[in-house]
Amino acid sequence: MTSRRNFLSGAGAITGAIAAASVSKVAMAALPEPVLQTKADTMPPLVPNTGRHYNPIVTLNGWTLPWRMNNGIKEFHLVAEPVVREMSPGFKAHLWGYNGQSPGPTIEVVEGDRVRIFVTNKLPEHTSIHWHGQRLPNGMDGVGGLNQKAIDPGKTYVYEFVARRPGTFMYHPHADEMTQMAMGMMGFWVTHPKARHPLIDEVDRDFVFLLNAYDVEPGAYTPKIMTMLDFNLWTFNSRIFPGIDSMNVRKNDKVRIRIGNLTMTNHPIHLHGHEFLVTGTDGGPTPKSTRWYEVTTDVAVGQMRQIEFLADEEGDWAFHCHKSHHTMNAMGHDVPTMIGVDHRKVVKDITNLVPDYMVMGERGMADMAEMTMPLPDNTEPMMGGQGPFGSVEMGGMFTVVKVRADQKPRDYKNTGWFKHPPGTVAYEFKGALPDPARFQSEGSGSMPPKGRSRKDVEVQIRKPSSGHSGH
Repeated sequence: MTSRRNFLSGAGAITGAIAAASVSKVAMAALPEPVLQTKADTMPPLVPNTGRHYNPIVTLNGWTLPWRMNNGIKEFHLVAEPVVREMSPGFKAHLWGYNGQSPGPTIEVVEGDRVRIFVTNKLPEHTSIHWHGQRLPNGMDGVGGLNQKAIDPGKTYVYEFVARRPGTFMYHPHADEMTQMAMGMMGFWVTHPKARHPLIDEVDRDFVFLLNAYDVEPGAYTPKIMTMLDFNLWTFNSRIFPGIDSMNVRKNDKVRIRIGNLTMTNHPIHLHGHEFLVTGTDGGPTPKSTRWYEVTTDVAVGQMRQIEFLADEEGDWAFHCHKSHHTMNAMGHDVPTMIGVDHRKVVKDITNLVPDYMVMGERGMADMAEMTMPLPDNTEPMMGGQGPFGSVEMGGMFTVVKVRADQKPRDYKNTGWFKHPPGTVAYEFKGALPDPARFQSEGSGSMPPKGRSRKDVEVQIRKPSSGHSGH
C-alpha cells in the first residue's frame, strides 16, 4: 500500500473524504481512501509513481483519480454522490457525479493491469456502474438487475477485472439511467498500451473530455431530467464556454484528443487550422488503412473518438461542435424570429411605460453578445467570451487550441493571446467599391420560373467537328 503522500502525488488540490457511514470501521480499513476534487480547474497530469509507467493524460477541466497498489492490484475508490459543479465562473448546477465532480475523475490504467474499484453509493437511490467498452467478466459489466444487484444507498460494491485492451473508454450508471446520466453521472477511462503498439503512437499532449448536455432554466440549479432534445446547455466536461479551459500545446507537438459522447444527439467536432486523423474509437485503435485526414468528425451517442494531429501552425485555433445551437448557452427555444421587423413605433410606445425595455433580434442575434442587461441569478449569457478583437459570440461546446513556438518544455500554462506577425490579420478595405453588377435577364438557375417568360438571349453554339466525342 502506498503512503498518503504517494497516493495523492500529482493530483493537485485534492482532499480526502470519508466513505458512506453504513460501511463498518473494519470494512473501511480495507478500502482505499476516497479522494475528492471540487475545483473546476484542469489539474496537472497524474504522473504514476507505482505500477508501470506511461505518459499521463490531461482531463480538460478535470482530474485523474489516484490509486493504491495492493498485492499487485491497482485499487480505486469511486463515490457516487450529489455534487455542485461550477459550469462557468459564477454559474453553478446541482448535479450527481463522482468524488465531488461531474463528470467524475478519469481512471488511467495500463493494459494487463488487474483493477479493483470500490464504489460507494451516497445518492438517494440505488445505482450501478457500467464500464463502457471494456472486455470483462459478465458479472462485472454493471447492468443493474441483469448482471448484479443494484448498489443501494449507503452500500459499497467491488468491481474487479483485468484491463485487457488499450484504448479510450467511459463509465456511467446502468440503473435509472435516464435520471442519473441526465444529472451528470459519467466519467472517462483510458487504458494505456503496456509496450510500443503498432497502431498507437506516442504523443506529446493527450487530452480527454466528455460531451454532455443539460436543461437548466435561468435562475434554477437542477437539470430537468425529462428533456429529450431541447437542452439549453451543451458542455465539454460539464463546462460551458467561456468557462472552458484552452488546450495549450507547443508548436510541432503530436497531440491526441479523446472525446466521448453521452448526450442525446451526435456532435460533429471541428478543429480549425489543422487536419487530424481518427486513430481510435471505443472499439480500439483504427487500422491505418482506414484513416484519412479530416477537419471534422462526428461523434455519435455512446461513441468515443480519438483524433491526432501535428500542431504545426501557431495561433489560437477554435475547437468546437459544428452544430451552431451547441455553441450557445441558456437558449430560449420559444423565442420568435424578429429579423426584419420594424420595432421603432412599438418600442417608442413601450418605453413610455417601461423605460428599460430593449428590443432584441430584429437585426440578428449578435447584439446579445454585447448587451449588458441584467441576467437572472445563476445563469450565463447566451453567447460571449472576449477575444483580443472583441466578443467571440460563442458558448457551450467551444474552446481554443493554443499552439505556441515559445511554450516552455513541460510548462503548458496559458501564455495569453497569440501575437500575430505583421500583415497576417484580416483588415478593413477602405478604397472605393465598384457598382454591383446587374443581371440582364430575369430569373436564375437551370430552369425559368413557372408562368414567366425569359427574354430572348443570343447565344453561340460550337458543335463538335465529327461524331459524339466531347459531349
